[in-house]
Amino acid sequence: MIAGVIALIVLAIWIGLAATGFWRTDQYDARLSLASPEQWPDVVAVVPARDEADVIARSIGSLAAQDYPGNFRILLVDDDSSDGTGDVARSIASDRVTVLRGKTLAAGWTGKLWALSQGIAAAGTPDYLWLTDADIAHAPDTLRTLVSIAKAGDRQLVSFMARLHCDRRAERALIPAFVWFFQLLYPFAKVNRPGRMAGAAGGCVLVRRDGLEQAGGIGAIRGALIDDCTLGALMKTQGPIWLGLTDRSRSIRPYEDAGAIARMIARSAYAQLHYSPWRLAGTLVGLALVYLSPPVFAVFGTGLAQWAGLAAWLVMAALFQPMLAFYRRSPLWGLALPGIAAFYSGCTFLSAWQHARGRGGMWKGRAQAALGQ
Repeated sequence: MIAGVIALIVLAIWIGLAATGFWRTDQYDARLSLASPEQWPDVVAVVPARDEADVIARSIGSLAAQDYPGNFRILLVDDDSSDGTGDVARSIASDRVTVLRGKTLAAGWTGKLWALSQGIAAAGTPDYLWLTDADIAHAPDTLRTLVSIAKAGDRQLVSFMARLHCDRRAERALIPAFVWFFQLLYPFAKVNRPGRMAGAAGGCVLVRRDGLEQAGGIGAIRGALIDDCTLGALMKTQGPIWLGLTDRSRSIRPYEDAGAIARMIARSAYAQLHYSPWRLAGTLVGLALVYLSPPVFAVFGTGLAQWAGLAAWLVMAALFQPMLAFYRRSPLWGLALPGIAAFYSGCTFLSAWQHARGRGGMWKGRAQAALGQ
């Protein structure tokens, strides 16, 4: 009887989640009907880079190749690289590209935001700032699309969730779920409507410079570990924002194995819980209940518990289908979502464990989590 009640509650949770529509992939730049603005605004791209020599030529090269009709410059901030990142970037034959040597990390800042702050300070007074990561490559029309979306809705921020690298075995199993879980936390359609929900994807963000200044500048979020969504929330105080999927911006850094993906997730998972052990415990119990109990009931339960567990398992698998289709993965991966969720639960616990050992928020040799507390 108790098992049946629990299974019904879990099924109700999944039906409720389905009703929210978080799982849809309709917030997609390719689905927008866009008109070119009457006048193309000035844009400066700011790229923070630390030890990115293996990907920087392709990344900066894709920026230099933008077919943007307006004034456009690129500032790469070499954040104390030890692998010649700055030299590789300087070798790119483009008068659009300037390489800045970053200053020593200032107290109270995360490394990425400190590098961005230096690039923004050197950018002058463009209309927009394009903040993009050094391991993202962009199609030639990416900037035109970003600006067109921003101008069409008088938006303060436009962000593309870059298509993540998804060719290797571990990536095929785990990466679509990363974006799906991100959508669960920050439903794109809700982000794009008026209200308090805000978010952004840090690999590709276009922001109005004056709006950023009025909101307090990048220094207002200097210690944020989840800097993209914090920036999204900051900019939504100034006006509308937009976050969506794209094929135009793509991550070009592969994840070698599941361990590499685990490290990526663990870097900020505990920060998402505001470094609270109580929230951690609640999250792990909730994940076990919502994701793991349905297949357990479906396989080992009887009667009502078995049927409700099976129904919940099928609903969660169905909600995963649009993202699997976007990443061109087999629909059968939907049935593996409980196991994938278990992996992400482990990464969340790992994040908390690393934080307890003083190694939280590790990024390029820097433990940064304490800044966000």
